[in-house]
This record gives sequence, C-alpha cells and structure tokens, in this order.
Amino acid sequence: MRLIKKNLDRGLSGELRLEPEEQEDMWHAYNLIAVGDSLRASTVRKVVQTTDTGTSTTTRKRMTLTIDVKTVSYDSAACALRIKGCTIEENEYVKKGSYHTLDLELHNAFTLHKHEWDSIAMDRVEMACNPAHQADVAAVVMHEGLANVCLITEHLTIHRQKIEHTIPRKRKGLCAQHDRGMEKFFDTIIAAIIKHIDFSLIKAVIIASPGFIKDQFFQYMLNKATRDDERRLLENRNKFLLLHSSNGFKHALTEILQDPLVLNRLSDTKAAEEMKLLDQFMRLLNDEPEKAYYGLEVVEKANQSQAIEYLLITDELFRNIDFTKRRRFVQLVDSVKESGGTVRLFSSMHASGERLSQLTGIAAILRFPMPDLDLFDEHHHHHAEVTNEEQDELENDNLSHNPNRPVHHFDNTDDDQSMDNNRTFKENSRAEASAW
Repeated sequence: MRLIKKNLDRGLSGELRLEPEEQEDMWHAYNLIAVGDSLRASTVRKVVQTTDTGTSTTTRKRMTLTIDVKTVSYDSAACALRIKGCTIEENEYVKKGSYHTLDLELHNAFTLHKHEWDSIAMDRVEMACNPAHQADVAAVVMHEGLANVCLITEHLTIHRQKIEHTIPRKRKGLCAQHDRGMEKFFDTIIAAIIKHIDFSLIKAVIIASPGFIKDQFFQYMLNKATRDDERRLLENRNKFLLLHSSNGFKHALTEILQDPLVLNRLSDTKAAEEMKLLDQFMRLLNDEPEKAYYGLEVVEKANQSQAIEYLLITDELFRNIDFTKRRRFVQLVDSVKESGGTVRLFSSMHASGERLSQLTGIAAILRFPMPDLDLFDEHHHHHAEVTNEEQDELENDNLSHNPNRPVHHFDNTDDDQSMDNNRTFKENSRAEASAW
C-alpha cells in the first residue's frame, strides 16, 4: 500500500489517500473502510443521455464519486473489494443521494475520510505501507486426487488453486493406470507451484500429506525438474519442507503450522509467532487456568489490575458496525499497551485467527494468576439489578460471556453448588485444551 496524501487534524479526523499495490492491500483496505466513512474513488458507471428528438443512448463513463459507505464486502478468493453506499457529492452525471457500488482495484487510488482515525486504524495503515510485510510461506496440502496451493502471509491465507484429479484404483496386476493418473496429478501440482510461488520472496514451501504421497511427489518433482531443466525448482529445493497432514483440505494448515519443525524454520515470521502464542495460551488454559482467560468482560477486569502480559484479539472485532463496541475494543488495546502489555492482532482469515475466533476473538495471558476473575464475573451478575430486557440483551450478546465458562443463575443456589460448578468448568477447559 502506498500512502499518497495525509490530511488529519488534531482530533484525528480527516482523510488519507491510499493506493493498493498488492493483493494483500485489498485485505488491509477491507479492515480500514467502515460503515459511516466517506470513500472517494474512480469508477465506471452507465450514463443514459436523451437527445432533443427523444432517443436515448447508454454509454459507460469513468468518473470520480464520493459515497457514504453502507456495506463493505470482501471476496477472499479473488481478493476483490466492493463498497456500496449513496453519493454525497453531485456531478453532471450522478445526482446526490443515488446509490452506487465502488469496486476497488489494484493501482487505483482512493481517498478515505473518517470522523476518527483511532490507534487501530493508524496501526493498520502503517502495517500496510511497510514494504517488509509480504507473503513468505507457501503450502501445498494434498491427498490422493486432491491438492490445495496456498500462500501464507502475515495477515491471511490466500488460496491460490484447488487441484482435483480422478485417480484410478490400484488393482491386482493392473497398476499402470493408477501410476499414470498420479503422474498427471503431480504434473498439475508442479505447474501450479511454478505459476503461483515466487521463490525470490518465499522462505519456505510446505508440502504436506497423509502417508508417503508427499515423499513420492517431491521425488517426482525433482526428477521432472532435472529432465526439463527447471532451475527454479532445483535451485530452491532446500526451501521445501515435507510434513504430515491428516488430509489435503485447506483447514489442514492449522495442524501443520503447529509443527515444531515448521515453527523453527519460520521463527522470524508473524504467522509462527501467532501460533506459538496461541499454543502458549492453550497450555496455560490446561495447566494454569488462573493465568489464561478469554471473553471481553473478564479480560477487561484483568486489565484493570494491569495483569495482562499478552492480549490476543482478532481484527474481525474492529469491523463491528456498532461504534460504541469498536471504541471499547480500541480503549482496551490502548490501555494494555500503556500498562506495558503486548497486543497481537490476529487476522480472521488466517488459521490462527480462525481458532481464536472460536474463543470469542479475544483472550489474554496474565503476568500473575488471578483465580478470582471467574468468581468476580459470577458475583457481578448475581448482585446486578437488571430488567428483563437488559437480561435478554446480555444473553444475546456473544461478547458478554465466555461461552466455555458457565453463566450461573443465583436464584436459590448455595455456595457449595457454585464451587462445584466452578470446578466442573475448569475440568472441561483443561479437557478442551488437551484435546486441541
């Protein structure tokens, strides 16, 4: 992403002019553009012109429109961004207040105006404009007849190509058809690797499969590269990493990125750091649950005691259309940073971010144990006087409670029952962390 112009006042309202230069920049733009912002960009629109004789002609004209953003959608497969809204400036072809859809494109600059550029948005701009942030890991996960080629960047997993090929079954004395099918399947994968992987940027290429398919493919690829004098594959053979996976589907990347061999090879990448941090959180949830908590309210309470060492939070939470909730997350992040804690922003399009999203999207590793946090949460709900409408709102808000920590109702429940429930929760949490 290239920052062309910056015009912000002291209150951090104002506008930035940005130009997306890579496909991942479209993901950054998706996280920057929010409902209520103003977006100005060049677009093509059909214009109907009527002559004096009553005949009309339709032409497509390129123009610059400014819209009040209503919806933002992102197509991860095509890395495309569509923003719908109503125009707030009139020109000779488009009336003010009419609806239009802007399709953001690479190398097509846009101007984004916000009433408040908070710290999360400014960090996103700095991150996007840093040329060091690029895809540095590629992965090919496969099983017989199916393969997926992916690029793993710092912020998302980009699915490049899905390969499906029918492989004839092996039959006694008739293996030739099966072997020819596997060779065609491997040839298609090799072509996809050459097409989608830039070895000048990629630090490692993961080849993963169940059984020995990965080994058969790697040997076949080297033999074919030698025959065809494919120097890119031969010169970068040391970048290939052969690993086990349970299947060839994309979600197998989650287990692959936890492999210690991968973490050692990719120790300087953000993806590996996130997986390590998430592993550390799950181990603490199993062994020392008083130092690992997730869910907004309990994490905020820990922050009040300046107990948070690491805050894990997904970028999905900052795309909330509720401005009050977004500000609540921003204030939490700023407060953790001020108290000396470390904040890790996980991408919801990355394997690690998908896992964190299952834990409400927000978690914390504490500097010291705080065994009373759960009891505080229960005590707080016991003594709070809420109306039926407020209680319904709390139950419907998925950020109010940690779904894996029990919400107790204290109608006539004694303290012994509460202690039993708390022990049951901890046993369930340890079991879940061990299974993961």
